[in-house]
Amino acid sequence: MKYLNNRKGGISILGILLLGVILIIFLSYFNISLKAVVESPNVKDNFNYIGSSGRSLWNDYLAKPFSNVLNSTVVRGFWDSFIKNMQYIHDGEPTDFQRSAPTFPIDIK
Repeated sequence: MKYLNNRKGGISILGILLLGVILIIFLSYFNISLKAVVESPNVKDNFNYIGSSGRSLWNDYLAKPFSNVLNSTVVRGFWDSFIKNMQYIHDGEPTDFQRSAPTFPIDIK
């Protein structure tokens, strides 16, 4: 019975979809057209502003640090190991994990 109290709060994908359907029904009840809202000039201007701000934030401040991290030796080491193990799987050979796992001899008599 102890395991039943270990549930963490959250919402599932099904819950998000159901919430979206309920929101659309709610907006339809009050005669709010999503098409008219999305196609209005103010909404388009706001999305363009957010998009251009996001692009300038990425280009001016975030692109260089992220590229340094992605090109670092640590990430490169993980990627090279990943590619090598994928080739082992493709060739039907044991992966590095399988090769380094301890084995125990079992004598069945």
